[in-house]
Amino acid sequence: MLYIWSYLKKYPKWLILDFLGAIFFVVVNLGLPTVLARMIDEGINQGDTGRLYYWTFIMLLVIVAGVLGRIVLSYAAGKLTTSMVRDMRNDLYDKLQEYSHHEYEQIGVSSLVTRITSDAFVLMQFAEQSLKMGVVTPLMMLSSILMIFLTSPSLAWIVAASVPFLAIVVCYVAVKTRPLSEKQQKTLDKINQYARENLTGLRVIRAFAREEFQEERFASQNEVYAANSNKLFKLTGLTEPLFVQIIIAMIVAIVWYALEPLGSGQLKIGDLVAFIEYSFHALLSFLFLSNLFTMYPRTAVSSERLQEVMDMPISINSNEDGITETDSRGYLEFDNVTFAYPGETESPVLHNISFQAKPGETIAFIGSTGSGKSSLVQLIPRFYDVTLGRILVDGVDVRAYNLKALRQKIGFIPQKALLFTGTIAQNLRYGKEDASHEELSQAADVAQARDFIESKEERFEAYLAEGGSNLSGGQKQRLSIARAVVKEPDIYIFDDSFSALDYKTDATLRRRLKEVTGHATVLIVAQRVGTIMDADQIIVLDKGEIVGRGRHEELMVTNDIYREIAHSQLNNQSLTEEG
Repeated sequence: MLYIWSYLKKYPKWLILDFLGAIFFVVVNLGLPTVLARMIDEGINQGDTGRLYYWTFIMLLVIVAGVLGRIVLSYAAGKLTTSMVRDMRNDLYDKLQEYSHHEYEQIGVSSLVTRITSDAFVLMQFAEQSLKMGVVTPLMMLSSILMIFLTSPSLAWIVAASVPFLAIVVCYVAVKTRPLSEKQQKTLDKINQYARENLTGLRVIRAFAREEFQEERFASQNEVYAANSNKLFKLTGLTEPLFVQIIIAMIVAIVWYALEPLGSGQLKIGDLVAFIEYSFHALLSFLFLSNLFTMYPRTAVSSERLQEVMDMPISINSNEDGITETDSRGYLEFDNVTFAYPGETESPVLHNISFQAKPGETIAFIGSTGSGKSSLVQLIPRFYDVTLGRILVDGVDVRAYNLKALRQKIGFIPQKALLFTGTIAQNLRYGKEDASHEELSQAADVAQARDFIESKEERFEAYLAEGGSNLSGGQKQRLSIARAVVKEPDIYIFDDSFSALDYKTDATLRRRLKEVTGHATVLIVAQRVGTIMDADQIIVLDKGEIVGRGRHEELMVTNDIYREIAHSQLNNQSLTEEG
């Protein structure tokens, strides 16, 4: 509830309006039984038509006032809850932008999606009910009890005797629903995970004819979710019928014990009707309050899940007050860098890595799978931080930079090209919002993407589906490279970014890249020797250590690992031709 209140308190004017609407609503609803009692005792019983019309008119005014109060209450509550969930989701999304890879791995992408959508919606529902019934019911209950004692103290014990039964029902349901709510939300995480994997891995699933396996896996979790939901709904559905039975029993008891006072004239008919109405409002308020209590366990679970996202310690400090400008541009140095993934400090993936690079140079990294190539280049934009040693960009430790300023210096092109929903132009301008059409065209030409772009009817305004799924792997990689070229960074990092290209396109693209990257440092991670043969320095990695460095010709003579990789890919003739 504190998490919800931290957002609601930002809107004091609407909170005051909500409270005033609740007070008005309560006064009106309790005024109706009083007016009805006067109508019966002074009008109907006395046969006074004038007094009957008078109290009828008063009742109409009270009803109109009640409608207005309800409108004010509902509008204020709606305004507060929509503002709350908007701010909440914005804050959650902003927090996610600060997450490093480590934080995403800890919680899981599917779980994060569930939290920012489903869990936030649960909190919105609870807040809306709290601002309506949560404000009205305590006021209604206290006011009803006061009117009960003022109307007939001798019958008040019947209402008091009903309350413990109601409390037992509420406590039982609240205790039982919390573990079910926790299990339900965790199962929903799994359902989202399986749905996401199925959608993103559709081609693989179909290629291996594993549709039935995926269906069974999804169905099993869906069955668990349905079973939990069924238990939860049974418990919450138990509250209302039990309450109704208790209220009916209370009304019967009131009428029974009111017979004697009515017969002796100590209690009037109108007062009895009003007393029943007050008693009904008191217990009905308890029912509404109990509904909030039954909602609370699930809300508490969702609140804790969202709070976990907000409280997650960030492993990569953005360093808002860090360095933003340097005199030099494009210089890179690894100084005795050792790196282990968080939680795996006893098993470093990189050991004592040292090298330097300056503008105009191309440094390439090659090695067997798992040798640490991708891990090495991911340290430069601080996707992870080094465990030991330091990385210098333009003579400054990357940890001393303002994180945004550091990443502005870098153009990172991952192996798995990721494009966003929108037009080709919007994707290419991702790193430079004010890029002109000429800049986009030039970058596309360099990345060998211009031909397939111009083959589309809308050209640069052609629409890309989610993840660029309406393009081939090679087309997505070329657009990803063009996006980095538009940005014109000081350091280019190609993390196996040519793997989906044919050899001819690969060679042409790299030749054109040299024309536009002469001012920058270029780092290339590759599996293909043909991609890196022209590099100024090739660094050979094995089990996280540098086991060789030099140009292609030197390594072919001096390094067994490099020579073995080269011979496995190219014969001597093709090596000579491509060299």
